[in-house]
Amino acid sequence: MSNVFDVLKERGFIQQATHEDEIRELLGKESVTFYIGFDPTADSLHVGHFVQVITMMHMQRAGHRPIILIGGGTGMIGDPTGKTDMRKFMTPETVQYHCDCFKKQLSKFLDFSEGKAMMVNNGDWLLNLEYIPFLRDIGRHFSVNRMLTAECFKSRMERGLSFLEFNYMIMQSYDFLKLSREYNCSLELGGDDQWSNILGGVDLVRRVDQKSVYGMTFSLLTTSTGKKMGKTEAGALWLDPEKTSPYDFYQYWRNVDDADVEKCLSLLTFLPMDEVRRLGSLEGAEINKAKEILAFEITSLVHGEEEAKKAEAAAKALFGSGPQTDNIPFTEISSDELEGMDILSLLSKASLIPSRSEGRRLVQQGGVSINDEKITDINTLITKDYFKDNALMIKKGKKTYHQIRLK
Repeated sequence: MSNVFDVLKERGFIQQATHEDEIRELLGKESVTFYIGFDPTADSLHVGHFVQVITMMHMQRAGHRPIILIGGGTGMIGDPTGKTDMRKFMTPETVQYHCDCFKKQLSKFLDFSEGKAMMVNNGDWLLNLEYIPFLRDIGRHFSVNRMLTAECFKSRMERGLSFLEFNYMIMQSYDFLKLSREYNCSLELGGDDQWSNILGGVDLVRRVDQKSVYGMTFSLLTTSTGKKMGKTEAGALWLDPEKTSPYDFYQYWRNVDDADVEKCLSLLTFLPMDEVRRLGSLEGAEINKAKEILAFEITSLVHGEEEAKKAEAAAKALFGSGPQTDNIPFTEISSDELEGMDILSLLSKASLIPSRSEGRRLVQQGGVSINDEKITDINTLITKDYFKDNALMIKKGKKTYHQIRLK
């Protein structure tokens, strides 16, 4: 059986490692308990988290045990990493609700049965710490000069960095010490923006307990131009179907740039690498097939195969490349009816609005799209240019889709 380190390396996950050779040897000879931290700032994970989720799936399938650390304590303060503003405070009740939502979502991807995976909340130990003993026993191991060289702090110095946030690295490092002692956790994983915090934890465990532990970071999900993926007009691309519908989720991946197809297939699916490279090498119109496979595979992982099939059928119906489908409601109109028809008349024809006044409000507030293009002008005329293979797709709000077909 191949070493999971080699699998992650080949697929492009690994960015930095504290001790690459030692980590590879450890992962190859025994079951390793590792952890990844998630701050509960929302009630759903989003695509930015998904690389970490896939990483845990690879690791668990190779026989290693994931600990999902929910930042119920650190989340009360906020991580300055990659941000210019201090995070808003949350109540303990809000944090707990978000933690429960994360557990439910992650259970779709990981096996939480006995000994397989576990979820812990650092609020269980951080919120009960006594300040003076913590400074004496833990804080003394951190050099302020060294902490200020960390990129997450350097970028905040000119704008202002609160003492509250300055403690984040110390607390995250303490998490690793706690998990090492309680669960024999020997490896911390995270996005590459967490490198300084991970180094702090590795160093703290070695200083305090004279124990060898390790850290490794993974590539952030970015486009070929360096821009973060997962952002849409509506905001983040959520894993919760109530926040981002399976169709919208599918369409996001169906429409990624050609240059990003191979990277996304490698990081976000479990397709064999030979197939990933073959699909990534396709050019011209052929690359669209690779995008369809990408979209289907990721949507299947997140929402299940049935929802992925529905989204695929809806997308194919939109572009006229598949059979007529019952997955999308449709209205047929003639070319004569189309002549001079405006957006409000089209919405009325499709029974998508109860009145023109309601339609006017909906359009002006950005609640209507045609073929994923937002329509905000109520005087927009619907011409044959909007139709592809005699069909167009209307999206109303976040979840309502309706196809218009020319007779």
